[in-house]
Parts: sequence; C-alpha cells; structure tokens
Amino acid sequence: MPATTQPTSDTTSFDVEAFRAQFPALQQEVYEDTPLVYLDNAATSQKPDAVIERAERYYRRENSNVHRGVHRLSQDATEAYESARKSIARFINAPAPEQVIYTKGTTEGLNLVANTFGQKRVGAGDEILLTEMEHHSNIVPWQMLAEQVGAEIRVLPVTDRGVLQMDRLAEYLTEDTALVAVTHVSNTLGTINPVKDLIDAAHAVDVPVVVDGAQSAPHLPVDVQALDADFFVFSGHKMFGPTGIGILYGKREHLEAMPPYQGGGDMIDRVSFDETTYDAPPHKFEAGTPHIEGAIGLGAAAEFIMDLEWSAVQAHEDDVLAYATEQVRAIDGIRLIGTAPEKTSVLSFVFEDIHPYDAGTFLDRLGIAVRTGHHCTQPLLKRYGLPGTIRASFAAYNTRADANRLAEGLHRTREMLG
Repeated sequence: MPATTQPTSDTTSFDVEAFRAQFPALQQEVYEDTPLVYLDNAATSQKPDAVIERAERYYRRENSNVHRGVHRLSQDATEAYESARKSIARFINAPAPEQVIYTKGTTEGLNLVANTFGQKRVGAGDEILLTEMEHHSNIVPWQMLAEQVGAEIRVLPVTDRGVLQMDRLAEYLTEDTALVAVTHVSNTLGTINPVKDLIDAAHAVDVPVVVDGAQSAPHLPVDVQALDADFFVFSGHKMFGPTGIGILYGKREHLEAMPPYQGGGDMIDRVSFDETTYDAPPHKFEAGTPHIEGAIGLGAAAEFIMDLEWSAVQAHEDDVLAYATEQVRAIDGIRLIGTAPEKTSVLSFVFEDIHPYDAGTFLDRLGIAVRTGHHCTQPLLKRYGLPGTIRASFAAYNTRADANRLAEGLHRTREMLG
C-alpha cells in the first residue's frame, strides 16, 4: 500500500525518464530558461503524446457527431467514442460498458447523482453522511439536496494527522442515514481512506455509498466491483486525459431506476407532444452532443495507464513522495499538514511566517509549479485553523530531482521572504 513513512531507493523497474519523455509539456523551460518542475498534478496532470495524438486524429480524420449517422465519418466517430467507453470500463473493472456514463467531470457526476438518485433516496428527516476532508464538489450538491428535501448533513471527523475517525463511525452511520458520500483520496492531505470498510459498514445497514475517485483513479488500481461502490466518479484531466470529460459509474439497478439528469437529443427512445420515453443507460444520462474528442482522449489515457506496470509505478510514486516529504520536513519553519500512514501523491505544508500565496508566487519564479490556497476544502482547513496550504502534488513522471528542486526552492523562499 502507498505510504510516506520511509523513503526507499530511486531505482525501481519503472523507467521514469522514458515515461517523462512522452509528455511534451514537461520538456519546456519557463521564465529565464528555467526547466519546469510541475508539481500541481492534483489540480490537473500533463498529457502524453498518445492522448494528444489520438485527439488530433479524431479532429483530422473522424470529426463528426456520434450515433444515428449513416455516413462513414459518423460511424468512425461513434465506434471510437463507444470503444473508449469499453476501455474505461476495463480500467475500473465495471461489469459492463453500459454502466459507464460520460460526464463533464467529477463535479457533474456528483451533481448528477444528487439530482437523480439523491432526490429519490433522501427525504425529510434523513441524514447524508460526509467526511471532514471532502472537496467542495462532494459537499455542496448534498447541501443543496438537503435544503430541498429537509435532510441533514452529518460529518465524520478526521484526526490531527488527517485520518478518518472510523472508530466513531457508529455515531454517525445511524438508522436515519440515507446516503454516504466519501472521497477515496483527499486532494489536500493525500490520505487514502478505507472506503471498502466504510462501504461494507454502510451496506450492512442498507445505505448506498457514492465514492469521489478524482484523486484515486490516477494513482491506485480501481476495481469498482471489489469496492462494491454504488457510484464511483472521477475526472479525465487528472489521469493524463483531456479536460471537460469525466466518468460516473453506477450499479445497474440504480442507473435503470434513476430519472434522466437532462433532457434533449440522444437520450430518448420516442418523443411526442403527449409523452416522451427514455433510452436505456448510459445514453439516458448523455443528452445532446457529447464531448466526443474528450471521451476518445480519455479512452486513450485509460489504455495508456493500463499499459503500465501498476506495482512499479506505485513503488516509484511512493518513493518520490516519501523522499519529498523528508526533504520538506527538514526545512526550518515548515509544518506538514496531513501525515496519515497511508497516503499517495500529495504533500501539503505551511511556513510559520510566510503566506502560502507569497511562497507559491516565489516558487513559480524558480520554475516550480505548486498550488496554494484552500484547494476547495475550506471546512477541512478550518479544522486545522488555516486559510490555505502550499500543496505539491506528484504524478508518475515526477522524480527525486523534482523533489530536490522543490526543497531548494523552499530554502530560498525561507531566505528571501522569512
């Protein structure tokens, strides 16, 4: 399992330099001929040649609308679009491609579930259980639903180290709980949550679970059948795919019972002014012309990742995160935020006397791209008494050399701004 306790050697079976060479954005220099160190992967990842070239091929040779067209280009586009759905189904081990719904991203996927399944499932007096480390996109849709139906939001707290207080779950998962929504990996802390344990506990009392997989899909093997998640959502742009495309996976019985999220073309069976009947999933939830290039590009990203040896990639990512953690921890005046024993990809920290924004701006001038702010987790940072953190987030193409550049940049930040 991924962890950040002890760094290991930087020699694994994963050839990181060959991997990096496939990402053109990583080869550039910024400002005064300064090589870029990209450490903002929790916000969005860079794209490999395989994804860029696949999207370009669609526009050069296959550009057409999908479904119903009888001409060659429409058939080619439809085949590529639906083939990508099959690739993504394999990527998350979905039972069938029909259970893979294209969305704009994690946020739309969560809103879709809240406004369809949630409207049917949650009523007045019910409780929706969230956790203290949720992203705003897994808070606000449920708040809106609760306000509409008269339900209550309950929040499972985290420890000082950023670990869910699972020993208190029985206090929060009650006979009034109608639904649980939980992040698989925290985008601010990097904590890997025990979602399987939470799902099992919820299912034992017949409560469905929605999993936000935006940060886990790029870093962990995801098996939705093994997790037994009722819904699993993630975004393409964090896993080397295009922006504006994401996935909602749902159990078949839920998808078939849910009403459509939007009305329009491509989601209908028959339309008359007296009555409209709807297509079966997945098309019932994909009204209008979809993000065709995005879907095809996401399929290419899924295939790109599936071609990697997961164990070697994870070992490399764990090593870089552990090494970076030790380098940053050693810098005078820095406090780490989120030190869970099971982590992946994210290193958050603050200077005692330098504002995160000032530090991030200074690091940028050194060619080091990090994220500063609340990371769309204001309730979590309020729990730590902070307005924001500096977040360095890693992908498989990052190296110990990147971690060294980060540490050197932080030392210079300390000297110049402290």
